[in-house]
Amino acid sequence: MPVRNAIQDMHEEFTAYRRTLHQNPQTAFEEVFISTFVGQKLSEWGITFESGLGGTGVVATLKGRKTGSGKSIGLRADMDALDIPEEGVKDWISKIPGKMHGCGHDGHTVMLLGAAKYLSENPNFDGTVHLIFQPAEETGKGAKAMMADGLFEKYPCDAVYGLHNWPYTPLGQVEVNLRAAMANVDNFDITITGCGGHASKPHTTVDPIVVAADIISTLQTIVSRGTDPFEPAVVSVTNIKGGTGAYNVTPSSVHFSGTVRTYCDTLRGTIRQRIMELAAGIAGGFGASAACRYHFGIDATINDPQQAAFCASVAAAVVGDKNVNTEAQPSMGGEDFGAMLKGRPGAYIKMGQAAPNDPAHGSCNGLHSPLYDFNDDLIPLGVEYWVKLVEMALPLK
Repeated sequence: MPVRNAIQDMHEEFTAYRRTLHQNPQTAFEEVFISTFVGQKLSEWGITFESGLGGTGVVATLKGRKTGSGKSIGLRADMDALDIPEEGVKDWISKIPGKMHGCGHDGHTVMLLGAAKYLSENPNFDGTVHLIFQPAEETGKGAKAMMADGLFEKYPCDAVYGLHNWPYTPLGQVEVNLRAAMANVDNFDITITGCGGHASKPHTTVDPIVVAADIISTLQTIVSRGTDPFEPAVVSVTNIKGGTGAYNVTPSSVHFSGTVRTYCDTLRGTIRQRIMELAAGIAGGFGASAACRYHFGIDATINDPQQAAFCASVAAAVVGDKNVNTEAQPSMGGEDFGAMLKGRPGAYIKMGQAAPNDPAHGSCNGLHSPLYDFNDDLIPLGVEYWVKLVEMALPLK
């Protein structure tokens, strides 16, 4: 079905809301402007809500025309911005130096607000809907903070759903992964300690640069030779520091760090173990030592297959069967909605937003780019998706 007229008619108003939020970005657990804005709109529309859950989170509750089903679901949108100086020319560019909505969470918030407004005026469902406006997705801490504050105890959900704009896919197309959607995100720090000295006398030193180089090279074999080729994984070293800048000094230590991405929790643990073993073993072979710290971060976003299939059917009702892709590759990016999916069944979809005339098609203007901007033409589709999901998950009979 096309976007219903009542939702299409909201487009201009909610585009203005989105651009207001875009101009006032705030990062993790500092989302006072956006959470206050959300609360003000909910109050205007007579919707019951609680503020301050998980720090700056907001949860609103809507009751259907009937509630006899006893069912309840959660719809989640993230609100936080990024520490990125915004570039480009537009009337609604960020007013906050060094911060921008570079991932479209301003758009996610507005789409869920649009669904709240429509459903409050047209409660054509049987049950309860909890609208979850979440802080701190970018740090991977917001979902867990809300859950630690009793999210699912205060607001029971039989299932929970999330979405993200996807600038790598054309507007009007939707990707639904039937299992893994986003990856586990872990990081590691390794410090190699050797014995510094004069660079003209390498035999009197234990060169930590050579040791680090050997370890970095060998870490690449963890994936290429140590994991099942049908089980995706990434090990990337992304930073290395060592030396004083002098040409003739061998430093005493080198530090490097990186990231690990997986979908499988067992493989996640295996890779951690191999990094620790290889670093210690190689360093020891050179007469150096390795201090390794591994940081478990964001959990993978793993869709429930039945819930994912349901979301695909909802999306098909909005954009048409041919525009729903259930075979798209999952992303190796991170998303802390996975924590909620560990607590409740549900699914997370990606809604395309790339405009046909976008020459980058999401490449240089993709997520976290200083030139990124949310496509406001996605707002009606996102609102329609949320409304249709509620009507299909909690049907009136």
